[in-house]
Amino acid sequence: MSSKLIFEMSSVGRTGYRFPDIDVPVLPLDKQIKSSLLRKSKPNLPEVSEVDIIRHYSSLSKKNFGVDAGFYPLGSCTMKYNPKINEDVGNFSGFSGIHPLQSEESVQGFLEMLYETTKSLCEITGMKWGTLQPYAGAHGEYTGMKFFKSYFRKKGELNRTKVLVPTSAHGTNPASATIAGFHIEEIQADERGLVSVESLKKHLTDDVAGIMLTNPNTLGLFEKDIIEIAKLVHDAGGLLYYDGANMNAIMGKVRPGDMGFDVIHLNLHKTMSTPHGGGGPGSGPVLVSDRLVDFMPTPDVKKNDDGYYFDYNIPDTMGRVAGFYGNIAVLVRAYAYIITMGSDGLKKASEYAVLNANYLKERLKKTYHLYYDTTCMHEFVLSAKKMKEEYGISALDIAKGLLDHGYHPPTIYFPSIVPESIMIEPTETESKETLDGFVETMLDIYQLAVNDPEKLHEAPLHTAVRRVDEVLAVKQPILKWHAE
Repeated sequence: MSSKLIFEMSSVGRTGYRFPDIDVPVLPLDKQIKSSLLRKSKPNLPEVSEVDIIRHYSSLSKKNFGVDAGFYPLGSCTMKYNPKINEDVGNFSGFSGIHPLQSEESVQGFLEMLYETTKSLCEITGMKWGTLQPYAGAHGEYTGMKFFKSYFRKKGELNRTKVLVPTSAHGTNPASATIAGFHIEEIQADERGLVSVESLKKHLTDDVAGIMLTNPNTLGLFEKDIIEIAKLVHDAGGLLYYDGANMNAIMGKVRPGDMGFDVIHLNLHKTMSTPHGGGGPGSGPVLVSDRLVDFMPTPDVKKNDDGYYFDYNIPDTMGRVAGFYGNIAVLVRAYAYIITMGSDGLKKASEYAVLNANYLKERLKKTYHLYYDTTCMHEFVLSAKKMKEEYGISALDIAKGLLDHGYHPPTIYFPSIVPESIMIEPTETESKETLDGFVETMLDIYQLAVNDPEKLHEAPLHTAVRRVDEVLAVKQPILKWHAE
């Protein structure tokens, strides 16, 4: 199968189309288009036949990896199969064909979808109300931090400039808080892999704005002291922020609002059925408790006797956080997912996600080292530290070896508190047969590490692109093709 670029397949004069002869008068180009806008030379476009271009892009599509093609156990990034009915709903012309500047009267169904989606997300999370505007998880985090800012500005507590972040937090947490103008202090984990309450107490000074937590955390462990943590932070005058990236583990089982959180962002593109490989698309709605509703971004979606409308009259609003109303295509898919699954279905999804993770953990821990040997939630973290010491095989080698077997690798080297970490999240949509196949492959890779480690150092052997020089790729990236 050819690996040439489409430009390299080009042959002068070859085309994939033929237009009929023009039988009407044609104006010169400079009469049709302003001369200042005309090209000075022809664009360098490939000249190929229709069959060549079809084969080229079909070939490229087979070289890419996605959840529709195989198992994608990417820890901390919930890559589950997305029902195609939600894709169909997302393509309804009533949603895909509207314009953001249409009058409210002409988009009542769209506004109802926004309103009902917000209501559903509040019920799922235990929060009071929210905004669907943020375009991604990190954008949601930043919006959450803006709620913090608005809250303390209204109270006149401008001294609260510190946000606490556990060592097991997602990397975007400290970045989002910093961009919003806060200073970061790290909270250590205890021997259980959970937030150390004793470490937390030492940081609860009068300049604390709050804490950012993921629960279950990045190790896939539920923060058992969350009620005590919430009380300590609130008693110190701070707020609690919930990173909803791991919401897939707890839907229908427990709600962040009931744990004491004040703000939560959700990754609808992870938990609520939208494909998000390759950097997008995304949606990161933010839901808040009673104490923060007054600071909602504008416009807010409201309902009265006449229907649905956008409310711009929010005196203490933080302002806008998006150009219009959010990533609508993702929101429609999420709404379709929620109403087709129902409360029982969402609960089952989380139960199966946790069951699958624990099944994999129990089968693999006898061969791979498990730092925290306890019941996990939706994901768990193995370590290749001993394999590296004994056989010279790193987490990276294992990940590359999985590529040769048709599996997308798990997340590696994160969280950093586990050396040579391998974070695995199977999700609820995988069958036992798929999980067993993955286990057998992981066991085969271990045997290869013992008997023929050099072969793993060379992996992958059967992919379109072999092991790349990642350092050189970062320092000297080649981002485009240059014609000779």
